Amino acid sequence: MRRTSLLAVPVAFLLALIPGTASAYPNPGTVTGATTIHDPTMIRTSAGRYLLYGTSGGLGYRTSTDRIAFTAGSDAFSAKPGWWSSYATEAWAPDISYQGGKYLMYYAVSTFGSNKSAIGLATSSTGLPGSWSDQGTVYTSTTSSDYNAIDPNLFADGDGKWWLSFGSWWTGLKMIQINPATGKQLSANTTRYSIASRPTGTKAVEAPYIVKRNGYYYLFASYDTCCAGTSSTYKVKVGRATSVTGPYVDKNGVSMMNNGGTPVLETHGSIIGPGGQSIMNDTDGDLIVYHYYDGNANGTAKLGINLLNWSSGWPVAY
Repeated sequence: MRRTSLLAVPVAFLLALIPGTASAYPNPGTVTGATTIHDPTMIRTSAGRYLLYGTSGGLGYRTSTDRIAFTAGSDAFSAKPGWWSSYATEAWAPDISYQGGKYLMYYAVSTFGSNKSAIGLATSSTGLPGSWSDQGTVYTSTTSSDYNAIDPNLFADGDGKWWLSFGSWWTGLKMIQINPATGKQLSANTTRYSIASRPTGTKAVEAPYIVKRNGYYYLFASYDTCCAGTSSTYKVKVGRATSVTGPYVDKNGVSMMNNGGTPVLETHGSIIGPGGQSIMNDTDGDLIVYHYYDGNANGTAKLGINLLNWSSGWPVAY
């Protein structure tokens, strides 16, 4: 009934299933208000309010009661944790979830293009700005590392095990096991798994996000170049696996460790460089929540939300 702008019309949905057609990718559903954001992550509270955080001069906050009209609030942190200064002055790419009666937010502290980076963790009883208690670093990288500790995503599996995927460029996307009691790396398993890579050509793959649907683990990731306005080439691709640590392969069987990935969203019309995605299960199905650059607004970064259809065994945005 509400959010009809996010519901597919039959012809558009059929076209969306045919790669290469003019309407292969849908326009974002209607959102209004405070919609300028990067790297959005969103959750729906038990009271039905949407809490959205993203990169916006820090860990910017947006909220909505209907998933259409968004208003802005304060930064997640009322004061920056002191340890940030070893890596950067701002945080970005948050990941919010609700686990064991509290909100968790993993986030990155770094500077653009550098792999001297850290992933931090904060917790809150309400998920609201100013309520977050910083728990310090979870994982770090240095300029001598072959990976980059940014763009974290927590995946809590049904067997009680937690996993944190992360990464950007260098040798690709990584994963570690997390201790649910602490939110930090599990001391009994210090393996750093590799889950996606581009071994030749550009190294541009980042922003992993994992969900489990219909017996498969699905790894969404952003490929190519972010944050260049109308020159951005960002796009979202996906692969799936029968184990959370991989190997992830795309619809054609190509490994995501070898530049594989089935397209989910790409540039179309004035919707330029969609990426920085997260996946959220809502009352009407799964959502892909992302940013894009608006070709009709001088390349301003804006919030995009679409529903996902899984009937083919692969996520199709509509």
